Amino acid sequence: MAKTAKPSIFQPERTPLDVTFLVFSGASIMCVASAIDPLRAANRISGGESFRYRLVSVSGDPAITTCGLPIAVGGRFDPAASTDVIVVIAGFGTQGYATASFLQGLRRAARSARACGGIEAGTWLVARAGLLEGRAATTHWEDMEDFAAAFPGTDVRPDRYVIDGPVFTSGGASPTFDLMLHLVRSRLGMAAALDVASVFIYDQSRAATDAQPLVSLGRLDGYDPRLAQAIRLMEAHVDQPFGIDAIAKRTGVTPRTLESIFRKSIGETPGAYYLRLRLTAARKLVVDTRVPMTDIAARTGFSSAASFSRAFARSFGKPPTALRKG
Repeated sequence: MAKTAKPSIFQPERTPLDVTFLVFSGASIMCVASAIDPLRAANRISGGESFRYRLVSVSGDPAITTCGLPIAVGGRFDPAASTDVIVVIAGFGTQGYATASFLQGLRRAARSARACGGIEAGTWLVARAGLLEGRAATTHWEDMEDFAAAFPGTDVRPDRYVIDGPVFTSGGASPTFDLMLHLVRSRLGMAAALDVASVFIYDQSRAATDAQPLVSLGRLDGYDPRLAQAIRLMEAHVDQPFGIDAIAKRTGVTPRTLESIFRKSIGETPGAYYLRLRLTAARKLVVDTRVPMTDIAARTGFSSAASFSRAFARSFGKPPTALRKG
């Protein structure tokens, strides 16, 4: 999307905002809900139609989410249809959807809209349409490295969500909820946003620019900050693992105390947890990508493909090559 002077949708405005959600099969139902339900709640709270939204799919058929539940849509995606915002929500299988005709239609829709957004893997489709060239964007943390390599002209950030002019992107379900709360707050004010958050008993404790966590700690932060700090260190050094003594030192405790904290809170040693964290990251790469095994081994901190394969087999019952073939 060219850097034009279109009026931002993230500013005080009482005029209803028309939003078209383009949902693809393979999307997460949580991403769909996080995008739509805050706007539905905002309408109820405002007592009017602050947001007019409709769901469409490329074919006009229901989109089947990853959990198997279909998302009913109001029709087929029409690039010529009038809308203020087009939001692409996608998950697995985006490469199969990136046809020349669809990408041309998405570019056409984005040119006429005030804003265009990509939710989770929807960012890939927005980028393939050329709408993120020269702009900042984010996607799900699992895809960050591959996304940056595929689109070198995009400033790829690990943020929860990114707004760059008329284009916005989000890394997953929870960041999407934050993004939509930001939209409500920008247009209707803080009181309305707080009321929407209260409807869902939602505590927004993260900023847009906070990095996406490999491990979502949830309320674990409130129980023992040293545990949270140690896990954050581990996830930040998956490719070049720290020794447990080094983690303990950076956390401000002795190795014995760190082990006690982990055993009490998680039920295993820091070393065992760290290895499981790395292997879980490796398993996602094995199953969801075609990255070579040697590269996966390096990305997850193993000295060789052989040592990686042995550790993987001990944890998951079969070597990574067998899991990928299956």
